[in-house]
Order: sequence, then structure tokens, then C-alpha cells
Amino acid sequence: MLARAPHFLRAQVARTRVAPSARFVHGHGEYHHLPFEWPGKKRLSFGIKVTAFLVTGFSIPFAAAKFQLNKSSAT
Repeated sequence: MLARAPHFLRAQVARTRVAPSARFVHGHGEYHHLPFEWPGKKRLSFGIKVTAFLVTGFSIPFAAAKFQLNKSSAT
């Protein structure tokens, strides 16, 4: 259908810009792959806090298992 259109119409279609995909447009600036802002100069304290958070979360099941095993062997 476009091949049969007049030349000026084909040129106009070629000049039109397609809107960018809204996939990475969140309305709050540029895209970041982390859900929080990376600290600039506070890297050491940030690393300590993240490590403490991850170690605590990882050790809870082991502490619960030890507690249950100690509780069952005490009776």
C-alpha cells in the first residue's frame, strides 16, 4: 500500500520518528539496575551493612535448626 502512495507521502512516513519504547522509562531519571542508589563515598559502611544483612539472613535457618535439635535432645 505504501509503494503505491505518492512520493511526498512516502518521504513523510520515512521522516516520522517512532516514539522510544516505554520499557525502561520509569519517570525518575535514567535507568539503574539496582533498586537503590549506590553510595558514593560511604562504600565501607555500606559494605559492612550489606554483609551483616546477608550473613544474618543466611544464618537464621542454621540457628533455628540447631535450636530445634538442642530442644529435641533435651527431653
